[in-house]
Amino acid sequence: MLSSLDLLIFGLFCAAVLGVGLFQGRKEGGSGEEYFLAGHGLSWWLIGISLIAANISSEQFVGMNGSAAGTYGLAVASYDWLAAMGLAVVAMFILPRILRAGIYTMPEYLEHRYSPAARNLMSHYMVGIYTLVTIPAVLYTGGLAIHTMFDLNLTLAVWIVAVTAAVYTTYGGLKSVAWADLLQGSALLAGGLIVTLAGFRAVGGWDSFVAHNSSKLHMILPADHPELPWTALLFGLWIPNLYYWGFNQYITQRTLAARSLRHGQLGVLMAGGIQLVLPLVIVIPGLMAQQLYPDAVAATPDKAYPILIRNLIGSGFRGFVFAAIAGAVISTLASMLNSAATIFAIDVYQRRWRPDASARQLVRTGRAATLVFMLVGCAIAPQLGRYGGIFSFMQDLQGFISPGILAAFVFGFVVKRAPAAAALTGMLVNVPVYGLLHLPAFSGICFLNKMAITFTFVVLAMIFVTIWRPRSGPVTMPINARFDKRTDPLIYVIGWLLIVAAFALYWIWW
Repeated sequence: MLSSLDLLIFGLFCAAVLGVGLFQGRKEGGSGEEYFLAGHGLSWWLIGISLIAANISSEQFVGMNGSAAGTYGLAVASYDWLAAMGLAVVAMFILPRILRAGIYTMPEYLEHRYSPAARNLMSHYMVGIYTLVTIPAVLYTGGLAIHTMFDLNLTLAVWIVAVTAAVYTTYGGLKSVAWADLLQGSALLAGGLIVTLAGFRAVGGWDSFVAHNSSKLHMILPADHPELPWTALLFGLWIPNLYYWGFNQYITQRTLAARSLRHGQLGVLMAGGIQLVLPLVIVIPGLMAQQLYPDAVAATPDKAYPILIRNLIGSGFRGFVFAAIAGAVISTLASMLNSAATIFAIDVYQRRWRPDASARQLVRTGRAATLVFMLVGCAIAPQLGRYGGIFSFMQDLQGFISPGILAAFVFGFVVKRAPAAAALTGMLVNVPVYGLLHLPAFSGICFLNKMAITFTFVVLAMIFVTIWRPRSGPVTMPINARFDKRTDPLIYVIGWLLIVAAFALYWIWW
Protein backbone atom coordinates (compact mmCIF):
# COMPACT_ATOMS: atom_id res chain seq x y z
CA MET A 1 0.00 0.00 0.00
CA LEU A 2 1.07 3.58 -0.57
CA SER A 3 1.87 5.72 2.46
CA SER A 4 0.72 9.29 2.94
CA LEU A 5 4.22 10.42 1.92
CA ASP A 6 3.98 8.40 -1.31
CA LEU A 7 0.63 9.95 -2.15
CA LEU A 8 1.95 13.45 -1.40
CA ILE A 9 5.00 13.01 -3.64
CA PHE A 10 2.87 11.47 -6.36
CA GLY A 11 0.43 14.38 -6.25
CA LEU A 12 3.15 17.04 -6.18
CA PHE A 13 4.97 15.53 -9.14
CA CYS A 14 1.82 15.24 -11.25
CA ALA A 15 0.91 18.83 -10.37
CA ALA A 16 4.42 19.98 -11.36
CA VAL A 17 4.21 18.24 -14.74
CA LEU A 18 0.81 19.72 -15.44
CA GLY A 19 1.96 23.17 -14.31
CA VAL A 20 5.10 23.12 -16.47
CA GLY A 21 3.12 21.99 -19.51
CA LEU A 22 0.49 24.69 -19.07
CA PHE A 23 3.03 27.43 -18.33
CA GLN A 24 5.30 26.67 -21.29
CA GLY A 25 2.35 26.41 -23.68
CA ARG A 26 0.56 29.55 -22.54
CA LYS A 27 1.48 31.52 -25.70
CA GLU A 28 1.34 28.73 -28.26
CA GLY A 29 -2.19 29.07 -29.64
CA GLY A 30 -1.65 32.03 -31.95
CA SER A 31 -0.50 30.24 -35.07
CA GLY A 32 -0.29 26.76 -36.48
CA GLU A 33 3.51 26.84 -36.41
CA GLU A 34 3.51 27.72 -32.70
CA TYR A 35 0.87 25.17 -31.71
CA PHE A 36 1.88 22.22 -33.88
CA LEU A 37 5.67 22.78 -34.16
CA ALA A 38 6.50 24.88 -31.08
CA GLY A 39 7.48 27.80 -33.31
CA HIS A 40 10.49 25.82 -34.64
CA GLY A 41 12.22 26.61 -31.36
CA LEU A 42 13.23 23.25 -29.83
CA SER A 43 16.90 22.83 -28.83
CA TRP A 44 18.79 19.56 -29.21
CA TRP A 45 18.77 18.63 -25.52
CA LEU A 46 15.00 19.19 -25.30
CA ILE A 47 14.45 17.13 -28.46
CA GLY A 48 16.62 14.29 -27.14
CA ILE A 49 14.95 13.90 -23.76
CA SER A 50 11.49 14.46 -25.29
CA LEU A 51 12.08 11.64 -27.77
CA ILE A 52 13.00 9.31 -24.92
CA ALA A 53 10.08 10.42 -22.74
CA ALA A 54 7.69 9.88 -25.65
CA ASN A 55 9.14 6.46 -26.38
CA ILE A 56 9.61 4.88 -22.94
CA SER A 57 6.08 4.86 -21.70
CA SER A 58 3.90 2.23 -20.13
CA GLU A 59 4.10 -0.07 -23.15
CA GLN A 60 7.85 -0.26 -22.45
CA PHE A 61 7.84 -0.33 -18.64
CA VAL A 62 4.81 -2.60 -18.53
CA GLY A 63 4.96 -4.36 -21.91
CA MET A 64 8.72 -4.85 -22.39
CA ASN A 65 9.30 -5.91 -18.79
CA GLY A 66 6.42 -8.33 -19.19
CA SER A 67 7.96 -9.68 -22.40
CA ALA A 68 11.37 -10.04 -20.73
CA ALA A 69 9.79 -11.93 -17.84
CA GLY A 70 7.77 -14.07 -20.24
CA THR A 71 9.20 -15.37 -23.51
CA TYR A 72 11.93 -12.95 -24.62
CA GLY A 73 14.45 -12.56 -21.82
CA LEU A 74 17.21 -10.01 -22.51
CA ALA A 75 16.61 -10.40 -26.26
CA VAL A 76 13.76 -7.88 -26.08
CA ALA A 77 16.54 -5.27 -25.62
CA SER A 78 16.95 -5.50 -29.40
CA TYR A 79 14.14 -2.97 -29.63
CA ASP A 80 16.43 -0.53 -27.80
CA TRP A 81 19.84 -1.42 -29.23
CA LEU A 82 18.65 -1.56 -32.83
CA ALA A 83 16.83 1.71 -32.10
CA ALA A 84 20.20 3.30 -31.26
CA MET A 85 21.50 2.22 -34.66
CA GLY A 86 18.28 3.33 -36.33
CA LEU A 87 18.49 6.76 -34.71
CA ALA A 88 22.04 7.12 -35.99
CA VAL A 89 20.82 6.35 -39.52
CA VAL A 90 17.96 8.84 -39.12
CA ALA A 91 20.29 11.60 -37.92
CA MET A 92 22.90 11.10 -40.63
CA PHE A 93 20.84 10.27 -43.70
CA ILE A 94 17.08 10.81 -43.24
CA LEU A 95 16.63 13.93 -41.13
CA PRO A 96 18.50 16.26 -43.53
CA ARG A 97 16.05 15.34 -46.32
CA ILE A 98 12.99 15.81 -44.11
CA LEU A 99 13.92 19.10 -42.42
CA ARG A 100 15.10 20.60 -45.69
CA ALA A 101 11.54 20.40 -47.03
CA GLY A 102 10.09 22.63 -44.26
CA ILE A 103 7.04 20.42 -43.63
CA TYR A 104 4.54 20.23 -40.76
CA THR A 105 3.73 16.51 -41.10
CA MET A 106 5.28 13.40 -42.59
CA PRO A 107 2.35 12.84 -44.99
CA GLU A 108 3.03 16.33 -46.35
CA TYR A 109 6.44 15.13 -47.54
CA LEU A 110 4.76 12.43 -49.65
CA GLU A 111 2.70 15.08 -51.44
CA HIS A 112 5.86 16.94 -52.47
CA ARG A 113 7.60 13.71 -53.53
CA TYR A 114 4.64 11.90 -55.09
CA SER A 115 1.12 13.37 -55.09
CA PRO A 116 -1.75 14.68 -52.91
CA ALA A 117 -3.29 11.19 -53.07
CA ALA A 118 -0.20 9.66 -51.43
CA ARG A 119 -0.40 12.27 -48.68
CA ASN A 120 -4.09 11.58 -48.12
CA LEU A 121 -3.60 7.83 -47.90
CA MET A 122 -0.75 8.06 -45.38
CA SER A 123 -2.59 10.61 -43.24
CA HIS A 124 -5.70 8.42 -43.03
CA TYR A 125 -3.58 5.37 -42.22
CA MET A 126 -1.81 7.19 -39.40
CA VAL A 127 -4.90 8.77 -37.87
CA GLY A 128 -6.52 5.32 -37.93
CA ILE A 129 -3.59 3.50 -36.32
CA TYR A 130 -3.18 6.19 -33.65
CA THR A 131 -6.88 6.24 -32.81
CA LEU A 132 -7.57 2.51 -32.86
CA VAL A 133 -4.25 0.99 -31.73
CA THR A 134 -1.50 3.12 -30.21
CA ILE A 135 -3.54 5.60 -28.14
CA PRO A 136 -5.78 2.84 -26.68
CA ALA A 137 -2.71 0.65 -26.00
CA VAL A 138 -0.92 3.40 -24.09
CA LEU A 139 -4.11 4.15 -22.16
CA TYR A 140 -4.52 0.46 -21.33
CA THR A 141 -0.96 -0.12 -20.13
CA GLY A 142 -0.97 3.14 -18.20
CA GLY A 143 -4.29 2.32 -16.66
CA LEU A 144 -3.06 -1.20 -15.83
CA ALA A 145 0.00 0.22 -14.05
CA ILE A 146 -2.10 2.63 -11.98
CA HIS A 147 -4.71 -0.10 -11.35
CA THR A 148 -1.94 -2.37 -9.99
CA MET A 149 -0.28 0.39 -7.94
CA PHE A 150 -3.39 1.95 -6.40
CA ASP A 151 -5.95 -0.86 -6.74
CA LEU A 152 -8.20 1.49 -8.73
CA ASN A 153 -10.83 0.30 -11.18
CA LEU A 154 -9.10 -0.14 -14.57
CA THR A 155 -11.58 2.02 -16.47
CA LEU A 156 -11.26 4.83 -13.92
CA ALA A 157 -7.46 4.62 -14.13
CA VAL A 158 -7.65 4.90 -17.93
CA TRP A 159 -9.78 8.04 -17.68
CA ILE A 160 -7.42 9.66 -15.15
CA VAL A 161 -4.48 9.18 -17.53
CA ALA A 162 -6.45 10.39 -20.55
CA VAL A 163 -7.86 13.55 -19.00
CA THR A 164 -4.52 14.64 -17.51
CA ALA A 165 -2.71 14.28 -20.84
CA ALA A 166 -5.50 15.93 -22.81
CA VAL A 167 -5.57 19.04 -20.58
CA TYR A 168 -2.09 20.40 -21.31
CA THR A 169 -1.90 18.95 -24.83
CA THR A 170 -5.11 20.69 -25.85
CA TYR A 171 -4.00 23.93 -24.20
CA GLY A 172 -0.42 24.39 -25.34
CA GLY A 173 0.34 22.01 -28.20
CA LEU A 174 3.80 20.61 -28.90
CA LYS A 175 5.69 23.08 -26.71
CA SER A 176 3.66 22.05 -23.66
CA VAL A 177 4.31 18.40 -24.52
CA ALA A 178 8.07 18.86 -24.99
CA TRP A 179 8.65 20.77 -21.75
CA ALA A 180 6.51 18.37 -19.74
CA ASP A 181 8.59 15.58 -21.34
CA LEU A 182 11.77 17.18 -19.96
CA LEU A 183 10.53 16.80 -16.40
CA GLN A 184 8.90 13.43 -16.92
CA GLY A 185 11.76 11.91 -18.93
CA SER A 186 14.38 12.90 -16.35
CA ALA A 187 12.26 11.55 -13.50
CA LEU A 188 11.57 8.38 -15.46
CA LEU A 189 15.23 7.55 -15.93
CA ALA A 190 15.98 8.33 -12.27
CA GLY A 191 13.02 6.28 -11.07
CA GLY A 192 13.94 3.39 -13.32
CA LEU A 193 17.46 3.36 -11.92
CA ILE A 194 16.08 3.28 -8.35
CA VAL A 195 13.99 0.20 -9.19
CA THR A 196 16.94 -1.55 -10.88
CA LEU A 197 19.25 -0.95 -7.91
CA ALA A 198 16.58 -2.17 -5.47
CA GLY A 199 16.10 -5.24 -7.64
CA PHE A 200 19.80 -6.09 -7.64
CA ARG A 201 19.85 -5.82 -3.87
CA ALA A 202 16.82 -8.11 -3.57
CA VAL A 203 18.22 -10.83 -5.85
CA GLY A 204 21.63 -10.80 -4.12
CA GLY A 205 23.69 -8.74 -6.55
CA TRP A 206 24.89 -9.04 -10.12
CA ASP A 207 26.51 -12.49 -9.81
CA SER A 208 23.38 -14.02 -8.30
CA PHE A 209 21.22 -12.37 -10.96
CA VAL A 210 23.39 -13.70 -13.81
CA ALA A 211 23.56 -17.21 -12.30
CA HIS A 212 19.78 -17.45 -11.98
CA ASN A 213 18.99 -15.91 -15.38
CA SER A 214 21.91 -17.19 -17.48
CA SER A 215 19.60 -18.94 -19.94
CA LYS A 216 17.71 -15.68 -20.59
CA LEU A 217 20.70 -13.33 -20.94
CA HIS A 218 21.19 -13.84 -24.66
CA MET A 219 20.36 -11.52 -27.53
CA ILE A 220 20.18 -14.26 -30.16
CA LEU A 221 17.15 -16.54 -29.92
CA PRO A 222 16.50 -19.71 -31.97
CA ALA A 223 15.12 -19.41 -35.50
CA ASP A 224 11.86 -21.04 -34.36
CA HIS A 225 11.25 -18.55 -31.54
CA PRO A 226 7.59 -17.45 -31.90
CA GLU A 227 8.16 -13.70 -31.53
CA LEU A 228 11.83 -12.67 -31.84
CA PRO A 229 13.95 -15.24 -33.72
CA TRP A 230 17.46 -14.27 -34.76
CA THR A 231 16.29 -14.07 -38.38
CA ALA A 232 14.11 -11.06 -37.48
CA LEU A 233 17.19 -9.10 -36.37
CA LEU A 234 18.63 -9.24 -39.87
CA PHE A 235 15.70 -7.55 -41.60
CA GLY A 236 12.27 -7.74 -39.98
CA LEU A 237 12.95 -5.66 -36.86
CA TRP A 238 14.50 -2.90 -38.97
CA ILE A 239 11.14 -2.16 -40.58
CA PRO A 240 9.25 -1.01 -37.44
CA ASN A 241 12.53 0.48 -36.17
CA LEU A 242 13.15 2.83 -39.12
CA TYR A 243 9.44 3.55 -39.59
CA TYR A 244 9.02 4.47 -35.93
CA TRP A 245 12.09 6.69 -35.54
CA GLY A 246 12.22 8.14 -39.03
CA PHE A 247 8.70 8.55 -40.41
CA ASN A 248 6.21 8.20 -37.54
CA GLN A 249 4.67 11.62 -36.86
CA TYR A 250 4.39 11.08 -33.13
CA ILE A 251 8.19 10.80 -32.91
CA THR A 252 9.35 12.97 -35.79
CA GLN A 253 7.20 15.95 -34.81
CA ARG A 254 9.89 16.93 -32.31
CA THR A 255 12.60 16.96 -34.95
CA LEU A 256 10.35 18.87 -37.35
CA ALA A 257 10.20 21.53 -34.61
CA ALA A 258 14.01 21.81 -34.29
CA ARG A 259 15.50 25.29 -34.46
CA SER A 260 18.11 24.03 -36.95
CA LEU A 261 19.24 20.87 -38.72
CA ARG A 262 22.17 20.54 -36.31
CA HIS A 263 19.87 20.78 -33.26
CA GLY A 264 17.58 18.13 -34.75
CA GLN A 265 20.44 15.76 -35.50
CA LEU A 266 22.11 16.16 -32.11
CA GLY A 267 18.78 15.60 -30.37
CA VAL A 268 18.22 12.37 -32.29
CA LEU A 269 21.76 11.18 -31.49
CA MET A 270 21.28 12.03 -27.81
CA ALA A 271 18.19 9.82 -27.81
CA GLY A 272 20.22 7.07 -29.49
CA GLY A 273 22.85 7.21 -26.75
CA ILE A 274 20.18 6.87 -24.06
CA GLN A 275 18.64 3.91 -25.91
CA LEU A 276 21.87 1.96 -25.41
CA VAL A 277 21.46 1.98 -21.62
CA LEU A 278 17.67 1.74 -21.43
CA PRO A 279 17.59 -2.08 -20.98
CA LEU A 280 18.94 -1.49 -17.47
CA VAL A 281 15.64 0.11 -16.50
CA ILE A 282 13.06 -1.43 -18.86
CA VAL A 283 14.26 -5.02 -19.43
CA ILE A 284 16.46 -6.20 -16.54
CA PRO A 285 13.76 -5.47 -13.91
CA GLY A 286 11.37 -7.81 -15.71
CA LEU A 287 13.82 -10.67 -15.25
CA MET A 288 14.25 -9.71 -11.59
CA ALA A 289 10.49 -9.75 -11.05
CA GLN A 290 10.26 -13.22 -12.60
CA GLN A 291 13.09 -14.42 -10.35
CA LEU A 292 11.58 -12.98 -7.16
CA TYR A 293 7.85 -13.47 -7.76
CA PRO A 294 7.54 -16.27 -10.35
CA ASP A 295 3.92 -17.23 -9.63
CA ALA A 296 2.50 -13.70 -9.76
CA VAL A 297 4.47 -12.83 -12.91
CA ALA A 298 3.56 -16.10 -14.63
CA ALA A 299 -0.13 -15.30 -14.11
CA THR A 300 0.13 -11.80 -15.67
CA PRO A 301 3.56 -10.96 -17.16
CA ASP A 302 2.53 -7.37 -17.89
CA LYS A 303 2.26 -6.78 -14.13
CA ALA A 304 5.96 -7.63 -13.55
CA TYR A 305 7.19 -4.06 -13.17
CA PRO A 306 4.35 -2.74 -10.97
CA ILE A 307 4.75 -5.81 -8.71
CA LEU A 308 8.46 -5.09 -8.35
CA ILE A 309 7.82 -1.47 -7.38
CA ARG A 310 5.08 -2.33 -4.93
CA ASN A 311 7.23 -4.91 -3.12
CA LEU A 312 10.76 -3.48 -3.21
CA ILE A 313 10.61 0.31 -3.13
CA GLY A 314 10.35 2.08 0.23
CA SER A 315 7.99 4.81 1.28
CA GLY A 316 8.64 8.14 -0.43
CA PHE A 317 10.72 6.60 -3.20
CA ARG A 318 7.71 4.49 -4.15
CA GLY A 319 5.61 7.59 -4.65
CA PHE A 320 8.33 9.14 -6.82
CA VAL A 321 8.70 6.03 -8.99
CA PHE A 322 4.94 5.67 -9.38
CA ALA A 323 4.73 9.32 -10.34
CA ALA A 324 7.52 8.88 -12.90
CA ILE A 325 5.71 5.90 -14.46
CA ALA A 326 2.42 7.79 -14.54
CA GLY A 327 4.25 10.78 -16.01
CA ALA A 328 5.71 8.56 -18.73
CA VAL A 329 2.28 7.31 -19.65
CA ILE A 330 0.90 10.83 -19.78
CA SER A 331 3.92 12.04 -21.77
CA THR A 332 3.56 9.39 -24.47
CA LEU A 333 -0.19 9.79 -24.63
CA ALA A 334 0.14 13.57 -24.93
CA SER A 335 2.61 13.11 -27.79
CA MET A 336 0.30 10.75 -29.63
CA LEU A 337 -2.74 12.97 -29.14
CA ASN A 338 -0.81 16.02 -30.37
CA SER A 339 0.55 14.21 -33.42
CA ALA A 340 -2.80 12.67 -34.37
CA ALA A 341 -4.41 16.09 -34.01
CA THR A 342 -1.69 17.69 -36.15
CA ILE A 343 -2.20 15.21 -38.98
CA PHE A 344 -5.97 15.50 -38.77
CA ALA A 345 -5.97 19.33 -38.76
CA ILE A 346 -3.37 19.83 -41.51
CA ASP A 347 -3.58 16.74 -43.68
CA VAL A 348 -7.29 15.94 -43.42
CA TYR A 349 -9.31 18.99 -42.33
CA GLN A 350 -7.35 21.64 -44.25
CA ARG A 351 -6.59 19.52 -47.31
CA ARG A 352 -10.02 17.90 -47.73
CA TRP A 353 -12.56 20.27 -46.21
CA ARG A 354 -11.23 23.77 -45.53
CA PRO A 355 -8.28 24.74 -47.76
CA ASP A 356 -8.76 28.37 -46.72
CA ALA A 357 -8.76 27.64 -42.97
CA SER A 358 -6.96 30.27 -40.89
CA ALA A 359 -4.24 29.41 -38.39
CA ARG A 360 -6.67 29.87 -35.50
CA GLN A 361 -9.21 27.56 -37.14
CA LEU A 362 -6.54 24.90 -37.52
CA VAL A 363 -5.56 25.23 -33.87
CA ARG A 364 -9.21 24.96 -32.77
CA THR A 365 -9.64 21.91 -35.00
CA GLY A 366 -6.50 20.35 -33.54
CA ARG A 367 -7.80 20.91 -30.01
CA ALA A 368 -11.19 19.42 -30.83
CA ALA A 369 -9.55 16.42 -32.51
CA THR A 370 -7.41 15.84 -29.40
CA LEU A 371 -10.52 15.49 -27.27
CA VAL A 372 -12.25 13.18 -29.78
CA PHE A 373 -9.19 10.89 -30.02
CA MET A 374 -9.02 10.78 -26.22
CA LEU A 375 -12.66 9.70 -25.96
CA VAL A 376 -12.28 6.97 -28.60
CA GLY A 377 -9.12 5.70 -26.89
CA CYS A 378 -10.88 5.55 -23.52
CA ALA A 379 -13.68 3.49 -25.06
CA ILE A 380 -11.29 0.93 -26.58
CA ALA A 381 -8.53 0.71 -23.95
CA PRO A 382 -10.27 -1.40 -21.26
CA GLN A 383 -10.96 -4.11 -23.87
CA LEU A 384 -7.28 -4.72 -24.69
CA GLY A 385 -6.56 -6.98 -21.72
CA ARG A 386 -7.91 -9.95 -23.68
CA TYR A 387 -4.98 -9.80 -26.15
CA GLY A 388 -2.19 -10.93 -23.80
CA GLY A 389 1.20 -9.21 -24.16
CA ILE A 390 0.32 -5.66 -25.16
CA PHE A 391 3.78 -4.78 -26.47
CA SER A 392 3.69 -7.46 -29.18
CA PHE A 393 0.04 -6.60 -29.89
CA MET A 394 0.96 -2.98 -30.66
CA GLN A 395 3.95 -3.89 -32.80
CA ASP A 396 2.02 -6.50 -34.74
CA LEU A 397 -0.95 -4.32 -35.68
CA GLN A 398 1.26 -1.48 -36.86
CA GLY A 399 2.60 -3.90 -39.45
CA PHE A 400 -0.56 -3.23 -41.47
CA ILE A 401 0.88 0.18 -42.42
CA SER A 402 4.57 0.44 -41.44
CA PRO A 403 6.22 -1.60 -44.28
CA GLY A 404 4.30 0.34 -46.96
CA ILE A 405 5.00 3.77 -45.46
CA LEU A 406 8.68 2.99 -44.94
CA ALA A 407 8.96 1.70 -48.52
CA ALA A 408 7.25 4.80 -49.93
CA PHE A 409 9.79 7.12 -48.31
CA VAL A 410 12.94 5.07 -48.86
CA PHE A 411 12.02 4.15 -52.44
CA GLY A 412 11.35 7.81 -53.14
CA PHE A 413 14.76 8.75 -51.74
CA VAL A 414 16.63 6.20 -53.85
CA VAL A 415 14.63 5.92 -57.10
CA LYS A 416 14.37 9.43 -58.51
CA ARG A 417 11.88 8.48 -61.25
CA ALA A 418 9.45 6.61 -58.99
CA PRO A 419 5.94 7.85 -59.91
CA ALA A 420 3.04 8.70 -57.63
CA ALA A 421 1.38 5.40 -58.52
CA ALA A 422 4.34 3.53 -56.99
CA ALA A 423 3.77 5.02 -53.53
CA LEU A 424 0.03 4.45 -53.69
CA THR A 425 0.48 0.88 -54.87
CA GLY A 426 3.01 0.11 -52.15
CA MET A 427 0.89 1.46 -49.30
CA LEU A 428 -2.26 -0.24 -50.62
CA VAL A 429 -0.56 -3.63 -51.21
CA ASN A 430 0.73 -3.59 -47.62
CA VAL A 431 -2.69 -4.22 -46.01
CA PRO A 432 -3.87 -7.35 -47.88
CA VAL A 433 -0.42 -8.97 -47.98
CA TYR A 434 0.15 -8.52 -44.25
CA GLY A 435 -3.42 -9.61 -43.58
CA LEU A 436 -2.98 -12.82 -45.61
CA LEU A 437 0.14 -13.64 -43.59
CA HIS A 438 -2.04 -13.75 -40.47
CA LEU A 439 -4.04 -16.70 -41.80
CA PRO A 440 -3.58 -19.99 -39.87
CA ALA A 441 -1.41 -21.40 -42.66
CA PHE A 442 1.31 -18.87 -41.76
CA SER A 443 1.00 -19.08 -37.97
CA GLY A 444 4.57 -20.37 -37.65
CA ILE A 445 6.03 -17.10 -38.96
CA CYS A 446 6.69 -14.42 -36.33
CA PHE A 447 5.14 -11.03 -36.97
CA LEU A 448 8.52 -9.35 -37.57
CA ASN A 449 9.31 -11.77 -40.38
CA LYS A 450 5.79 -11.18 -41.72
CA MET A 451 6.73 -7.50 -41.90
CA ALA A 452 9.88 -8.42 -43.84
CA ILE A 453 7.90 -10.52 -46.31
CA THR A 454 5.32 -7.75 -46.70
CA PHE A 455 8.03 -5.14 -47.24
CA THR A 456 9.55 -7.32 -49.98
CA PHE A 457 6.21 -7.63 -51.79
CA VAL A 458 5.62 -3.88 -51.44
CA VAL A 459 9.00 -2.98 -52.93
CA LEU A 460 8.54 -5.46 -55.79
CA ALA A 461 5.16 -3.87 -56.56
CA MET A 462 6.73 -0.40 -56.52
CA ILE A 463 9.53 -1.55 -58.84
CA PHE A 464 6.99 -3.01 -61.27
CA VAL A 465 4.95 0.23 -61.34
CA THR A 466 8.10 2.33 -61.80
CA ILE A 467 9.29 0.21 -64.73
CA TRP A 468 5.82 0.25 -66.26
CA ARG A 469 5.17 3.99 -65.87
CA PRO A 470 8.24 5.94 -64.68
CA ARG A 471 8.30 9.67 -64.12
CA SER A 472 9.75 11.72 -66.93
CA GLY A 473 12.32 13.17 -64.56
CA PRO A 474 13.24 13.62 -60.87
CA VAL A 475 11.00 15.63 -58.54
CA THR A 476 12.10 19.08 -57.38
CA MET A 477 11.53 19.10 -53.63
CA PRO A 478 10.88 22.34 -51.71
CA ILE A 479 13.80 23.82 -49.78
CA ASN A 480 13.38 25.51 -46.42
CA ALA A 481 15.82 28.41 -46.33
CA ARG A 482 15.71 28.32 -42.52
CA PHE A 483 17.87 25.19 -42.42
CA ASP A 484 21.48 24.83 -43.47
CA LYS A 485 21.69 21.85 -45.85
CA ARG A 486 25.11 20.77 -44.64
CA THR A 487 25.63 18.15 -41.94
CA ASP A 488 28.31 18.89 -39.36
CA PRO A 489 31.08 16.21 -39.59
CA LEU A 490 30.64 15.69 -35.82
CA ILE A 491 27.23 14.15 -36.56
CA TYR A 492 28.83 11.37 -38.59
CA VAL A 493 31.43 10.71 -35.88
CA ILE A 494 28.79 10.36 -33.15
CA GLY A 495 26.45 8.38 -35.40
CA TRP A 496 29.02 5.75 -36.31
CA LEU A 497 30.18 5.50 -32.69
CA LEU A 498 26.59 4.69 -31.68
CA ILE A 499 26.42 1.93 -34.30
CA VAL A 500 29.75 0.42 -33.17
CA ALA A 501 28.66 0.56 -29.51
CA ALA A 502 25.42 -1.28 -30.32
CA PHE A 503 27.32 -4.00 -32.19
CA ALA A 504 29.67 -4.32 -29.20
CA LEU A 505 26.71 -4.91 -26.86
CA TYR A 506 25.46 -7.68 -29.15
CA TRP A 507 28.92 -9.23 -29.14
CA ILE A 508 29.05 -9.21 -25.32
CA TRP A 509 25.56 -10.68 -24.82
CA TRP A 510 25.46 -12.92 -27.87
